[in-house]
Amino acid sequence: MSIKSVAHINLRGTAREALGFYRAVYGGQLTLVSYGEAGMAHDPAQADQIIWGQVTAESGFCVMAFDVPEAMPWDPGQNAYYVSVRGDSAEEITGYWQQLSEGATIVQPLAASPWAPLYGMLKDRYGVMWVLDVAAAAPAA
Repeated sequence: MSIKSVAHINLRGTAREALGFYRAVYGGQLTLVSYGEAGMAHDPAQADQIIWGQVTAESGFCVMAFDVPEAMPWDPGQNAYYVSVRGDSAEEITGYWQQLSEGATIVQPLAASPWAPLYGMLKDRYGVMWVLDVAAAAPAA
């Protein structure tokens, strides 16, 4: 038996756009199910919003998102979560960083850090906080 932990991002009205953007950054397959398609649109204006969406890439990247319905409370909060993307290739991580940083607020520029060959943090144009880094070998215990 195996399990996988996947970041699930809760947005309000921007899940389709955000998941399309993440697919453009990471590649892979985009799957979207709208409230209307699922028979769950309690408000006709909500029918095209996403009740379940996911991007999965051959690299192992996976993220899910949905649009929180207007009837439910939603507050993106401050630092409620980060989506961490860790790789072993500086070139690959730099490529993701360059794409994600379009329209983003850079919190920590992508650069060498005391704990990783490359590390950076940004808040993308959808308000999602991303941490990207190149994994360093863990010291032997």
